[in-house]
Amino acid sequence: MKRLDLNLLPVLEILLEEQSVTAAASRLHLSQSAVSKQLTRLREIFDDPLFERTAYGLRPTPKAIALGPELRSCLQQLAKFTRPDKFEPELSRRQFRLHLVETAYSLTFPFFMPKLLAQAPGISLNSQTLALDSMDKLQRCEIDLAIVCREWDPRSPLHISHIPDDMRYLELVRDHPVCLLRRDHPALAQSWNLTSFLRYRHLQVAFGGIEHWLLDEVLQLEGYRRDIAVNMTDFQSALTLCEQSDLILCAPAKYAALMAKAYALTHLPVPVSLVPGAYLLMWHRHFELDPSHKWLRELIAASVPRQAGEELPS
Repeated sequence: MKRLDLNLLPVLEILLEEQSVTAAASRLHLSQSAVSKQLTRLREIFDDPLFERTAYGLRPTPKAIALGPELRSCLQQLAKFTRPDKFEPELSRRQFRLHLVETAYSLTFPFFMPKLLAQAPGISLNSQTLALDSMDKLQRCEIDLAIVCREWDPRSPLHISHIPDDMRYLELVRDHPVCLLRRDHPALAQSWNLTSFLRYRHLQVAFGGIEHWLLDEVLQLEGYRRDIAVNMTDFQSALTLCEQSDLILCAPAKYAALMAKAYALTHLPVPVSLVPGAYLLMWHRHFELDPSHKWLRELIAASVPRQAGEELPS
């Protein structure tokens, strides 16, 4: 192998993540021509095409795929050598990678982002909605942080005690589910209990890569099940459908309180005894002592309201 320029390694890492010269150039704040030239140098160094062009972007070669895990490990080790002892947010241009459940956007970003932009105007966040592979990426240090839903109820397989040992976390806020119904729903004229709750069909939203929630697990333990008419992955569409039908939508209370204001919906308690769950901010132990990472974690934790009655900042 020819002499390796260490400055090319982050380029290869981002090309593997984006599989697009255009997207990689945007993340690196370089021109597409500059990234293409660096890719040419990487091909010469590794004596391999590394990527093949397809109609859908770049497809990594077997050699590039094999390099991926070693490349991430190498860059993480290099980061330890170059990590500053002191972090100055006003001078930083770091980009953080964050995955979070859909319902956490409205509960977190409006509160911490204004402070982040004021204190660190050069920092950027690459945020994506949590997916099935997000936790794997978190464990491989491919992303910096994740905001996930986990349970305190001992009946749940998503109990907080099941978090892997190499993960670190802090609790942002606790929440519980409520039932959303249209304002003239026939259930509102009846006694509200488990029987009436199960009498109507339901609308379910799967988010954060989770399809089965504590509510259904507890109902199953007691010999009951909801009649799910529709499964969706988009809360906005679900709220609209709930507003226009007799379907009942169970949603996290804090998210529902924010979003339902724009819809002709009301809410009722879930007639099942549940221990409130939590939104957790999670990261790999690799980042535990990183000053910039610690600064962002503390900023988010200090900014997010913990009580249901707290409103958005004016």
